[in-house]
Amino acid sequence: MRICVFCSANGGLDPDFYTMAAELGRVIGRGGHALVFGGTDMGLMQAVAEAAREAGGRVIGVVPERVEERGHTSRLMDVHIPCADLTDRKQLMMAQADAFVALPGGIGTLDELFTVAAAATLGYHSKPLVLFNMKGYWNSLIAMLDDLAASGAVRGRWRDVVSVAGTLEEVMEKLKIKS
Repeated sequence: MRICVFCSANGGLDPDFYTMAAELGRVIGRGGHALVFGGTDMGLMQAVAEAAREAGGRVIGVVPERVEERGHTSRLMDVHIPCADLTDRKQLMMAQADAFVALPGGIGTLDELFTVAAAATLGYHSKPLVLFNMKGYWNSLIAMLDDLAASGAVRGRWRDVVSVAGTLEEVMEKLKIKS
């Protein structure tokens, strides 16, 4: 399985997030799966890629020109897919991946998460999408989505498109993978 992980490329996050990202990377690698990620050498992106690679997984990076120009391309990639911009990156990541996991992140992670979710709601794919709610990181987003659904702004049940997991074991269960 090719598992795309969306996450922060920023430093200075909760140290537990790096540990948990690395644990996910190890599960991906040990299971013989491939990691698809944003190809950056910083933050949680680097942590998950390093662990996946060390555990024997294949690492596929989709890297926008701006990341390349700024010298933040990860050296851990087995497959390097260059792209023009973030829109291209999302399309390529969706094409490469069989499943998606969103770890803590910011605006870019939200953009990726909602692009994949919106595509699923319109029937462009039926790939699993898991929101890994590490230490309650996504609680306010979950509450907002529940509020949107309660107001009638979300068609159907958003949880049918985005699964929420609080632990690595729940992520694995939702992706139907073993450690």
